[in-house]
Amino acid sequence: MKRSITFCIISLLALVVGCNPKRGSVPEVQHTIVYGIIADDYKLEQGEVGNGQTLGNILDGYGISARTIDQLDRASRDIFPLRQIRAGQPYTAFLTKDTIASKLDYLVYEKSVTDYVVFGFVNDSVSVAMGQKPIELRRTKRSAEIESSLWGAIMKENLPFALAAELEDVYQWTVDFFGVQKGDKFTVIYDEKFVDTLSVGVGRIWGAKFTHGGRDIYAIPFKQGDNVQYWEYDGGSLRKQMLKAPLKFTRISSKFSNSRFHPVLKRYRPHHGVDYAAPKGTPVRAVADGVVVFRGWGGGGGNTLKIKHANNMMTGYLHLSRFAKGIVKGKRVSQGEVIGYVGSTGTSTGPHLDYRVWKGGKPINPLKIPQEPAVPISKENLEAFEFVRDRIAAELNGEVADNERITQLDSIVLPMVAEQQIIDN
Repeated sequence: MKRSITFCIISLLALVVGCNPKRGSVPEVQHTIVYGIIADDYKLEQGEVGNGQTLGNILDGYGISARTIDQLDRASRDIFPLRQIRAGQPYTAFLTKDTIASKLDYLVYEKSVTDYVVFGFVNDSVSVAMGQKPIELRRTKRSAEIESSLWGAIMKENLPFALAAELEDVYQWTVDFFGVQKGDKFTVIYDEKFVDTLSVGVGRIWGAKFTHGGRDIYAIPFKQGDNVQYWEYDGGSLRKQMLKAPLKFTRISSKFSNSRFHPVLKRYRPHHGVDYAAPKGTPVRAVADGVVVFRGWGGGGGNTLKIKHANNMMTGYLHLSRFAKGIVKGKRVSQGEVIGYVGSTGTSTGPHLDYRVWKGGKPINPLKIPQEPAVPISKENLEAFEFVRDRIAAELNGEVADNERITQLDSIVLPMVAEQQIIDN
């Protein structure tokens, strides 16, 4: 399969020994650089790894001996084992332009859209080196209105798919993504990653405003302590005691009820949980820090986990296909840690998670849990936070000059502090 390569052209100054500045400026020599290799003296061939094809097969087709391939296999074991090449991935051969017989000097295998491996065969020796294509970060601001779901809004506006996961990670304690309504909307500032013209992912979220049920919920990045976290407009943490949901990208198939018609038992009975329909094997996360107090068969609930949390809270996860590795009774788990996987064990009509919450032993609606916020912005950081917040909010709500944008978060120099330093000096 033939494909095109975007060449990276760079200028290399020709070094002239004993040159006289009076003779004029040093001429520039233009070179074509591909995968870090000066490609001027090579002809390039592109292809794809075929089904069942090995790197040895490909190299043999370019005249590389079995002995050299064996040397390459040994040299690459701690860098990139040759068995890791995959069908469908592209490669590029660098062939000398000899008129009699072309020789393979390099073969570059693309691990991903950004990472590649260079196998070298120059001067009767072998070499293996990892490389990465230059990634350009483009600061982007986009908005979207929700008609049915966050995912649907992302697709409709042709936004990067990864943005849905990033927004959910930022707002996972605060926004109920299973309860978004038509008319909810968001604006987000983020770094989009590009290799040439190809979008390859999302970098830092520089700020967001999610309008949910008529309320604007800001996400302002700020470093307090060792990590950058996201904060509400007033400096309250977006992090809460419990996550809004124990799994991602699913839908609610049944809500908390004191009288629900059971689809298997065919009678009305209480359903003190929320059912999340999801494919078998979907990871299930602990909604808060806690200790596993039950792991085993829960009768109609099938494979069941119960976790005890602070404030006399307990959560239950029913119908799991299996438990995550290391999850046993007495195990301490962290918020967001994978504890099991969606299944259909017990009395169930299909794969789903029955998620339950108890407070003081009494069942409560998981969708209406009173949330305890984490530690807010400290007094000593408040001025710096407000400086960052005001500029992020201004960018979210309009346009700002480049020099007014927040572009780093490790050290914030406030204008008044900077002016005082000038006066002191």
